Amino acid sequence: MDWLSKSWIFREIIRPILDVTLLAFIIYRSYQILVKTKAVQLIKGASFMVLIYALAFFLKLNTLLWILNLLVPGLVIGVAIIFQPELRKIFTQIGRGEWFRLSSRGEEIDIESILNTVEVLSARRWGCLIVFMRNVGLKTVIESGTILNADLSSTLLLTIFSEKAPLHDGAVVLQGSKIIAAGCFLPLSEQADIRRAFGTRHRAALGLAEETDSVILVVSEETGAVSLAYDANLQYDLSLEEVGRKLKMLLEYSEIEELESEG
Repeated sequence: MDWLSKSWIFREIIRPILDVTLLAFIIYRSYQILVKTKAVQLIKGASFMVLIYALAFFLKLNTLLWILNLLVPGLVIGVAIIFQPELRKIFTQIGRGEWFRLSSRGEEIDIESILNTVEVLSARRWGCLIVFMRNVGLKTVIESGTILNADLSSTLLLTIFSEKAPLHDGAVVLQGSKIIAAGCFLPLSEQADIRRAFGTRHRAALGLAEETDSVILVVSEETGAVSLAYDANLQYDLSLEEVGRKLKMLLEYSEIEELESEG
């Protein structure tokens, strides 16, 4: 087979297949990320607008086409502003190469120890924020608190979150079986539709879940309700069984599969 034949095969067969395959992969992975957040409405809205534009184009509805052409630039800018957390999440996952990873085991963590701690904290109405760090680093958050680098234990967590402890108002950051830091400050969520009843802890948990891939566990000081925040969503008032199941799935696998969004 001469050079010209090889060039024709690459240009006419291999390159189109590669082009379509890469585009399908990018669309599929983007959908996997967006469907776990509120940005799934973006997909539905964009699909509707494309359908309207296609109808206007084929039916030659010139007035409608003129209006749509005027609106498109503004809509693109608006989408970039409104769905900034979701778009940032996509580029964050691209940057750390997670798109090309089907699944991977995370560091082992003593979930039973966490659940025992949460049960006591909830019963005593001691509020807490526990951050489970995954792939995205939390250097700024860690530096805002007190570095511990201690082994994870229920006793230590209960000591940190006891009412008169100096670090109880901040968050504890965990990495695997280590308590990296305590008394850490988290960014507050700017979501407009968050419940007014939620206090600073819940807003902080949701804020970090919007900016990183961390999983944040919250115990309400007022009600003792246990919640989980991840992927820009907050699941409120979960049972210990639900918390244990979700933590196991979220922390043992880098991809969240078969988890329903209840929030």
